[in-house]
Amino acid sequence: MWLINYIVSQSDFYISMILRLAAACVLGGIIGFEREHVHRPAGLRTHILVCVGSALVMVTSEFIYYRYSSHVNVDPARLGAQVISGIGFLGAGTIIKEGISVKGLTTAASLWAVSCVGIAVGIGFYSGAIIATVIIFLILVVIKKTQGKITMQKNARLFIHTRIKKGEVNELSGLIQEMGVKIKRTDFVSSEIDGEMVIRFTLDISGQVSMAELIEAILCHEHVRRVYEE
Repeated sequence: MWLINYIVSQSDFYISMILRLAAACVLGGIIGFEREHVHRPAGLRTHILVCVGSALVMVTSEFIYYRYSSHVNVDPARLGAQVISGIGFLGAGTIIKEGISVKGLTTAASLWAVSCVGIAVGIGFYSGAIIATVIIFLILVVIKKTQGKITMQKNARLFIHTRIKKGEVNELSGLIQEMGVKIKRTDFVSSEIDGEMVIRFTLDISGQVSMAELIEAILCHEHVRRVYEE
């Protein structure tokens, strides 16, 4: 009988816990769905797990506080602080370095942000968690599309087939920059021809130099075999 009375007395806490974990699952899933949709390393399940886990940490912190605060000093924010600092190892796993370019930073940031959403839900700060989720989703979806349109208007991708030679990338980069063109990104693309490498430059062509003039200047380089724009 005492067990039933105890469960009834604790029913409000359990209902609140279930609601918080369910809310964390939904909010984390919203952000995770967007990451899954664009085929990122950390997708739907990862974001849900991070958010629910963070929420559980804060629910546990609250439980410990009410259970033991009368006996010892308990800081309910301590476990949450460990989540914020500890999520970095998971975010680092989504960051991939390809050549001199780095990918996965946005996904790492979304994981960190989702953990903060989970902490907010876990402590019962629903309004803050929902508003943050909406803002994060808009940043990942709306701003990405807007940024993509701006990038398409200003950027061009130039593919250069050249001999594999030490310092060749630096020489070509210097040549492009001397023409007054800004290099925004450099990637290496595999080549089917032995002794040849393909370098893909993402360029800001908003200056006065035309693409035709730039290609003509690059073709004058002794080791360049082919140049084309995508």
